Amino acid sequence: MAGALGLRPPEPGGEEEVQGKMAGSHPYFNLPDFTQPSPASTPPNLPSNQRCWPSDATKGLLVALLGGGLPAGFVGPFSRMAYQASHLPSLELLIGRCLFHLPIALLLKLRGDPLLGPPDVRGRAFLHALLNVLSIGCAYSAVQVVPAGNAATVRKGSSTVCSALLALCLESQGLSGYDWCGLLGSTLGLIIIVGPGLGTLQEGTTGLYTALGYVLAFLGGLALSLGLLVYRSLHFPSCLPTVAFLFGLVGLLGSVPGLFLLQTPVLPNDPLSWSCVGAVGILALVSFVCVSYAVTKAHPALVCAVLHSEVVVALMLQYYVLYETVAPSDIMGAGVVLGSIAIITAQNLSCEREGQVEEC
Repeated sequence: MAGALGLRPPEPGGEEEVQGKMAGSHPYFNLPDFTQPSPASTPPNLPSNQRCWPSDATKGLLVALLGGGLPAGFVGPFSRMAYQASHLPSLELLIGRCLFHLPIALLLKLRGDPLLGPPDVRGRAFLHALLNVLSIGCAYSAVQVVPAGNAATVRKGSSTVCSALLALCLESQGLSGYDWCGLLGSTLGLIIIVGPGLGTLQEGTTGLYTALGYVLAFLGGLALSLGLLVYRSLHFPSCLPTVAFLFGLVGLLGSVPGLFLLQTPVLPNDPLSWSCVGAVGILALVSFVCVSYAVTKAHPALVCAVLHSEVVVALMLQYYVLYETVAPSDIMGAGVVLGSIAIITAQNLSCEREGQVEEC
């Protein structure tokens, strides 16, 4: 019957062979191989010409772009506005952000899941939360001494490069030629943006604080890439809400004592500061969830490269809202970043049809 209709039956043992290769591709972290096409998940009652859905890599990159990069671009300028309005310390801003993560505990309780995750992966879950807290703390500290766009540039650039190297060394995941082209292009755009500023650092205390801000931004990107790698090794029900809650818990446990030991608490008395704190908390939570979802669908280096859209948004807000100078090199670098994001997104746009991945 299948031969009469011109259909070729699946080869015996083919599915088991593919599953065996995917299961053994990452023996240490037990990670899935995202470089292979995803299996089709189309309803059987639709005609074959209508069974076309975005692949996992496509969905991951689009979620990272629209839900991760764009909202995160507002976080840096809003943090700087809060600091300029009431000299709000970075750790106090981090506390405000962590408070928005704590209500997720209600969702975990309703679902009957443990708040701290299963015992066998609890250590890695806490490590992921700690790395993210360090990354955000470094980012908030950096934007107080350097322009928000430049801080976001250094942080995203370092996270992209580190993610590519870590995935290549620890997960043995390669990239295609177009992906490397987009990755290197986005990194080049970031260098164009931040390079002139690094070459004109002032001498003395001001230059020292500026250099320290760039170092903090770099360390924040390194911690972010490590956190994404750890998250990809977590596989248990309610993984995403669990790590989101742990981020808020670990952030509060670390930033509250640090605020009183290292910084001076400030109680804002103007609506602008409170509005900025609320906006930072909501936008950062949305970005956190979207990036965590996206990194399970696409290569972490590509996700970080798409997140460079945060830099473009931060530069626009830096010029139009904060009235800070945007150099011609910033505009040129932002154009290179957008072009590289377009290359990466277009290369990974594909749809699933009849068990095969086809380019859209």
